[in-house]
Amino acid sequence: MPYLGNEETVKELRRALSNPNIQCDQLRYRNTVLRVIRSMSQGVDVSGLFSEMVKACATVDIVQKKLVYVFLCSYAAVNPELSLLVINTLRKDCQDPNPMVRSLALRNMTNLRLPSLVEYVEQPLTAGLRDRAACVRRVAVLGWAKLHHLQPDSEIDAVVVNELYSLLRDPDPVVMVNCLRALEEILKEEGGVAINKPITHHLLNRLKECDLWGQCEVLRFLQRYRPKSEDELFDILSLLDASLVSPHPPVMAATLSLFLSLCSGVPSVSLAALERVRGPLLAACGSGSREMKFAALCHIQLLLRSIPGLLGAHYKRFFCGYAEPAYIKQRKMQVLVELVNDDNVGMLLDELKGYCTDVNPDTAQTAISAIGRIGRSYSDKCLEILTGLLGLKQDHITSAVVQTMRDLIWVCPQCSDTVCSSLEGCEETLQDSQGRQALLWLLGVYGERISSAPYTLEGFIDEVKSEISPGVKMELLTAAVRLFLCRPAETQDMLGRLLHYCIEEEADMCVRDQALLYYRLLLCGLDQTRRVLQARRSDPSLGVFIGRPAEPVGQWARSFNTLEPLKDGAVETEPASRGSPEHVTFDPKPRSDLPETLSCSYSETGRSEDGDGDGGDGAQPPDSRSAVMASSTAAPLSLSLSPPLSPEEFERLWLQRQALQDEPGCEGAREEEDCVWVEECIECPTVPHCSPQSLQAAMQLVNIQALAFTPPQALPWRVYLYTHARRGTARRSLVLGELLYTGAACRLGDGRAEDEQTEATAAGRAEGEDGERRGIKVTLRLQPRDETCLRGFLSVLTTVLNTLTEHSD
Repeated sequence: MPYLGNEETVKELRRALSNPNIQCDQLRYRNTVLRVIRSMSQGVDVSGLFSEMVKACATVDIVQKKLVYVFLCSYAAVNPELSLLVINTLRKDCQDPNPMVRSLALRNMTNLRLPSLVEYVEQPLTAGLRDRAACVRRVAVLGWAKLHHLQPDSEIDAVVVNELYSLLRDPDPVVMVNCLRALEEILKEEGGVAINKPITHHLLNRLKECDLWGQCEVLRFLQRYRPKSEDELFDILSLLDASLVSPHPPVMAATLSLFLSLCSGVPSVSLAALERVRGPLLAACGSGSREMKFAALCHIQLLLRSIPGLLGAHYKRFFCGYAEPAYIKQRKMQVLVELVNDDNVGMLLDELKGYCTDVNPDTAQTAISAIGRIGRSYSDKCLEILTGLLGLKQDHITSAVVQTMRDLIWVCPQCSDTVCSSLEGCEETLQDSQGRQALLWLLGVYGERISSAPYTLEGFIDEVKSEISPGVKMELLTAAVRLFLCRPAETQDMLGRLLHYCIEEEADMCVRDQALLYYRLLLCGLDQTRRVLQARRSDPSLGVFIGRPAEPVGQWARSFNTLEPLKDGAVETEPASRGSPEHVTFDPKPRSDLPETLSCSYSETGRSEDGDGDGGDGAQPPDSRSAVMASSTAAPLSLSLSPPLSPEEFERLWLQRQALQDEPGCEGAREEEDCVWVEECIECPTVPHCSPQSLQAAMQLVNIQALAFTPPQALPWRVYLYTHARRGTARRSLVLGELLYTGAACRLGDGRAEDEQTEATAAGRAEGEDGERRGIKVTLRLQPRDETCLRGFLSVLTTVLNTLTEHSD
């Protein structure tokens, strides 16, 4: 949206443009036009100067013409009637003796993009195709593509199409490439430009004349041609041989893609071509451009699927640099796993061990996962490294190591003794749900070999009421039942307590149903339970197939030199997820909770209510909270921390609220055009006494990021947070929030204590001396405006704070 600016500025520019004294001085006139363009670039609305600028284009000064044409193309859609005034000047310039003026006029005539001017543009474009200057022909060819894009339903004259095909033999290589692009756009509904044998050989013979991107474009179009004989195929390959080892990675990639397309029936030639591009690919991996380096690594992974030993001797080229970004380090580690062999395994493991303590947790977890994959071949060396990492007592490292051990022991059961002996005390360091689930799986499957398994499991059971993740609870149920089958005397009592809680008190239906399943299964007898839960295990004496068979090139040839390898590389090949998921979905429909979510029900009587809202015999939730729940049942709410928000950007957006402080509004809500503000009071006064680590961990479990917070016990206590929220298929909204606790009664924006909520009945709620309820004031800002999404987020945030309150109680 343009910034209107000062009207005096526009008036001053109009007076200057209309001043005869300035018009007579070419330099002053040009500087005045330059001031108009400068004001336009700063956001000032100068559309009122359109007629004056039309007059300014009638000049012999090429610089001034360029400036005026920039203005006219920017405001032509705003002033379609006045745009007719400039057509005569442009058509006149198309006949100027200077080819630069002709090309400039022709380009801007097509850039006006007004359907009403099409009839005036066709004749100059046709004449431009036959112009003696190459720069004019370049513009005219692309001008026909713009004209077709402006009116896609209109038919282009066959004479024009034939003229464009004939220009494929133009002496200027840029005209030739532009003709390919224009014909592809114009003939899109007919399948694009037709590539036959004469055109193919002509393009190949002139390939070296084209610039870098012109060569890539020509090579892409040549993939449509299929040679009629083997001799013709090898003639084409001979012409492409020099481009296959080009020092320019885009040309090399396009040439290899054409090689693979032409040689789909000759696998030996395809493999030979892959061998030849080894040098250019390694050079691309050392490029100074991070994007080029990442793309080269992704395509190297494709090549290794067919030739695993292609780069085995060059494994040191894939060692990570200190200053490299995390996504390149992680991709290099994936390549290193493919290059491991008996000769370099020691050096590779030492290198990966150093990455395990990287400051970036994702990089460290990727390195640990890579060691685990190598451990399928060299289990003893890898287990020694993994066991040593457990001694660091860092939560993200311990979590990744336990998950890696779980995956390793699944395919290499001979490692079970070493893994079981190294798990002592891991539960004290694990913080994330994925790591706890992996540990519980190991305790359940190999509990008879771990002496402390019942005591570790009992610690989890004692804290099950404060456990947030349903996945951990479900894994805990399975582990407890499995351990009961092999150590019943030590496990019977704790299993009974766990089943009683999950059946009678648990609000999550998935956890409750699984507990009922195990309870009824135990009623059928221990033999039946063992048959279900203790299936046959692999023989520890058996090994595992190492590596993977080489894939035919044809399985991935179509995806080479496209974005597909980059998208595939965004996910690890390991089935186990690492850390928090990218998106956590909340679906607070009646009596249905998704895994890894917090229940959005409210506790008003000291116990969890079911999601159906009837509340049993307990007190009903307050009206405002009922409205929150009602507004959040329309569609699932998805929260994400991507893209990240810097503290500086948060401060800039948050301070915009000060401009709204003096505006009147309803209680607790202030709104602007594409933004909504909401203030609520949540009665959980014990949350400010929680440690920052506990608060941040609880927020991150549901993809809410806390940017700043005051120390516990300090007053006033504040927390600033953000997330990205989306409901269903709607657009994503940025949510900014502030939690404020002053120790006094919770007051909203109008200065009055909030008295609209129903009276609290739960024990332990703090009250002021005058009977007013104390709580945390929550201020939320959402942009773009989506009140339903904001209320859904408020429901999630309330659940997190209530859960922390229950834990602290």
